[in-house]
Order: sequence, then structure tokens, then C-alpha cells
Amino acid sequence: MTTDRLGTRRIGRVAASVRPRPAVQGEGEGPAAVPPPVLRLVGSAWFRFALRRAARLLVSLWVLVTAAFLMIHLVPGDPVRSALGPTAPAALVAERRAALGLDDPLLTQYAAYLKGLFAGDLGTSILTRLPVTEVVGQRLPATLTLATLAFLAAAALALPVGVLMGVLTRRGRGRRTEVAFTTGSVVLGAIPDFLLGVGLVYLLGVTLQWLPVAGNATAAGYVLPVLSLAVGPAAILARILRVEMVSVLDADYLRTARAKRLPVRSLYLGHALPNAATAALTLSGLILGSMVAGTVLVENVFAWPGLGTTIVRSILSKDYPLVQAIVLIYGLGVLLINTAVDVALALLDPRSMIREG
Repeated sequence: MTTDRLGTRRIGRVAASVRPRPAVQGEGEGPAAVPPPVLRLVGSAWFRFALRRAARLLVSLWVLVTAAFLMIHLVPGDPVRSALGPTAPAALVAERRAALGLDDPLLTQYAAYLKGLFAGDLGTSILTRLPVTEVVGQRLPATLTLATLAFLAAAALALPVGVLMGVLTRRGRGRRTEVAFTTGSVVLGAIPDFLLGVGLVYLLGVTLQWLPVAGNATAAGYVLPVLSLAVGPAAILARILRVEMVSVLDADYLRTARAKRLPVRSLYLGHALPNAATAALTLSGLILGSMVAGTVLVENVFAWPGLGTTIVRSILSKDYPLVQAIVLIYGLGVLLINTAVDVALALLDPRSMIREG
């Protein structure tokens, strides 16, 4: 009797231990319970970041295109008459206006302008009667080369100088060095690039005759224009980088890295520089955008065969379709640069993407 009662109790405990639990929603449904990859992608922070950036870029592009279109209509007077001169026959002026579609309603012209942009047609030059895309295609590579080399030179100058000054002046050390560097960087950053170019031409081209002062026929012809565009931005970037390095070098994780006896290269370049470069990278987008715009004046100083000299000549000759296209290209370049900097910041510091969201 006792044995049966104990056996019954054991069986009851075993049965209770294997009693099925209530079904939980989503449990046991297999792979269907896991969200599909598309839903995971849509719900990710990177997707929302890309969506915001794409929307901002599209809106900015629309504003830029609309402003470039209205440019020719905001100019006082008849742009065709201004381009051909006051002595041009009226029949020729009427023919050019009809060819450019300037006699159509404004909305019709705007729709035709957008249609041409989507088809890769930027219009026709009033003076030369050549397609604008052909003129731009001949001049754009020289401007891109100049802007790219200038940015690389500015980064190559700013990074080592900023890091070195941050190491030498941290914790209040090297006050004289800090004052001299800060004063020099402010002065160099305040000098306009075209004015610096004129000074370099006088010193290195005319007085010392070390370098050519016009054209890009030789490699030496790149030196003065690149320096004119790179010196000011390099001074500004180096100053920002020094301030960030001073702040980062006193952080707790750098003290921990020093306690681990890490090599100097790993300490400064592997730990300090990536964290200090965030502010400099943010500023580099603005600097690169201004550098692209600064090529207009620098190209005219050095007779550089790029878009800068072309747009000045087009403005003087009232060739507005060509001016429209070049303004559109410069604006598009600045927008793409800013978008690329935002993406680089998100890759370097994902927390910025989360804070923005």
C-alpha cells in the first residue's frame, strides 16, 4: 500500500514535469517566425539613414535645377540680344530665340529643360552653336584634376601637422609653439586662394622663375595652382585637428592604451587619430565644396583650361546656356561631396547616424 502510494506520487511528479507548456505566439513556427531579410533591411538604421540622405539630395537637386533654369529668365533684357550684340540682325535674334525655345510659355520651357537634362542634353551654346555637353566634356577633366590634387595636398599637409601640433601642445605644453601655429594657421586660412595664387606667381614664377605660371602642359604647371587652393584649407584643417587631438589624447581610453605599453604609432594613428578626425571630416566637406568653387578664380589666375575660365568667358559673352550648365555641374559637385562626407561620417562614427535618427 505504501509502495503503491509512493509510486503514484513519483508518476504524478514525472507527468507534471513533462506536461506540455502553453503555446507561445510565434514559437514553433519555424523559419516563418524570423522577419524576412527585406523587412530587416527596411527597419535598419542604415536604411533610414540612406532614405533621409537620398530625399535630401533629391530636394536639393530640384532646387538647384530650378535655380539654374530661372537664371536665364531673371537676367534683365533679352539674353540672345545681349549675347549676339546690339548690331545683330533682328532675324538672327528671332531665329536663335526660337531655337532655344525662349518664345514658349515658361512652364513649357521648364518641362523641356527637365526632359533635356534627363536625356543628357544641356542645350546649345548661343555663340559657338556647339552642344554644351561637348564644351563641358572638354573642360571638366582639367577642373576635376585640379580640385582632386588640391584636396589630396591639403589632407597630406593637414594630417601630420595637426597630429604633431596636438602631441606637442597637449596639457598646456609648448605655449609658444601653440601661439605661433594658431596665428600662422589663421593668417593662411584668411588669405583668399586667388590672392595667394597671385603672390606665388610673383615669387616663384616671375622673381625666381622656378615654375611656370600658366597652363597645364607640364607637371610643373600643376604646382602653383594646387598650392594656391590647398594652403588655406590645409591650415584650417590642421588647426581643427590639433584641437581635437588635444581633447582625445586626455581621454580615458588613451590612458588605458598607454598603460598597455602600446607602440607610439598604434597609440596616435590607430586610437587617437580616427576619433579626432570626425570634426575635421565634417569640416572637410565644406572646405572641399568651397575649393571646387574656388577653382573658378584660381583657373583664371593661371590660365587653366577648365570650367572656371570657361564660365567667366561665358558670363562676359552672355552665353547663358553654357553658364547654366556649368553652374549646374558645380552645384551638383558640391551636393555629392556633402553627401559623401555624411556617409563617411556615418561609417566612421555610427553614433552620429543614430543621434540624427
